[in-house]
Amino acid sequence: MRRCLLILTALMLAGCAHFESKPIEPDKSAVRLESRRLDDPGLKKFIEQNLGHELPAWPLESWDLRTLTLAAFYYQPSLEVARAQWHVAQAGVKTAGGRPNPTLAITPEYNSTTAIPTPWAPSVSFDLPIETAGKRGKRIAAANNLSESARWDIVTTAWKVRSDVRTSLLDLTVAERRAELLQKQFTAQQQILKLLLQRLDAGEISRPEFTTAQIAFHKTRIDFADARSKLAEARSHLAEAIGLSSVALDEIKVSFDLSVGGVEELTSAEARRVALQSRADILGALADYAAAEDDLRLEIAKQYPDVHLNPGYQYDQGDNKWSIGLTFDLPILNQNQGPIAEAKARRELSAAKFKQLQAQVIGEIDRAVAGWRVAGEQLKTGNTLLAAEQQQQKSAAAQFAVGAAEQLDSLNAQEEFYSASLVQLDNEARSQTALGALEDALQRPVDLIGAAIKSISSENPTAPKAQP
Repeated sequence: MRRCLLILTALMLAGCAHFESKPIEPDKSAVRLESRRLDDPGLKKFIEQNLGHELPAWPLESWDLRTLTLAAFYYQPSLEVARAQWHVAQAGVKTAGGRPNPTLAITPEYNSTTAIPTPWAPSVSFDLPIETAGKRGKRIAAANNLSESARWDIVTTAWKVRSDVRTSLLDLTVAERRAELLQKQFTAQQQILKLLLQRLDAGEISRPEFTTAQIAFHKTRIDFADARSKLAEARSHLAEAIGLSSVALDEIKVSFDLSVGGVEELTSAEARRVALQSRADILGALADYAAAEDDLRLEIAKQYPDVHLNPGYQYDQGDNKWSIGLTFDLPILNQNQGPIAEAKARRELSAAKFKQLQAQVIGEIDRAVAGWRVAGEQLKTGNTLLAAEQQQQKSAAAQFAVGAAEQLDSLNAQEEFYSASLVQLDNEARSQTALGALEDALQRPVDLIGAAIKSISSENPTAPKAQP
């Protein structure tokens, strides 16, 4: 008996896990976060793996939406959180698959009446639990579905990361273009003001006419200062969306194509149907509902009591006594009806949340499509107006070159052209914002970025590992 106890104790100790302390040092963590850069060799490998080819140069000369999105997939802390939550859910699968341990009871007895051959009567008994009605399999199924839901949360987070990068990059591009146009408009107005001042001194124009041009000049100066401020703010937001500090984007050239194309497939009925069935949050909600159903199955299975085998041994006054017992609950007073009712209610709640989510997605798609159509019409109108202003500007410049018009007329045409360009820039920004909302509502296009989104939600070499 002593030998058996020693062997049993050794087996239990061998299977024990040991605690390993991993303290967080805020100062070192902050230093590591601020030291992240876009020339990291690990980032280069990750981008090449997801692009499917080697990069011609590193670091990149110019970063576009695709490469910046991949950089965000590599660095963004929100993805680390989503991935860690998935790992927690995966650990829950392991917990659900665990079998109940047997128990050992040692009950020494002392007989004070007689000491022959010994007053001691050691007794040993075991309790071997046996689950019935497939409870373990149902627990595992529910845990697997919760793990699947957590995995789809990674994809949803990845789409949110892409959306934030796209919005920030668009804001930065628009801010740069606006500052450039305002600079040109400011220069043109400065020359106009100089010519008008000469005419004012010569008495050729009135003071109100000069004042009007002066007010427009100062307004452009204020707008230019505001554009430079928004440019710095947009760069900071882009760095935050990627998971970097603003310093990491210094001297980095970025590009964003403001032209619009290939939108027809995003507004099709097929794209709408696919989104309502296969968006990441839709699939995650389906996994939650499946987990609720498995939980209901488990609670129903708990109506059937588990069985406990109770073999035992006792040494009594020189006699070896063996026993075997059978223990199980009698479902007379409680047939697990309360937990079953709760599980049914949770399943109904999960179904209601799924319907609510689908209705929300329908609303998002409807608003995105309507917004895109309005923005598209504004963009077409703006293109027509800008083309007319450009033609007028070229005509005025040509007339001035041959002496058929004054310099002031040419400068006024330039200033009007820059004003129209600023209006058209706003139209382009609105169309791109509407296009981004449409992509987010449909979670498309699922191209190279879509493949990268899938890769970060699975354990494979292309997935970005947790950064220190």
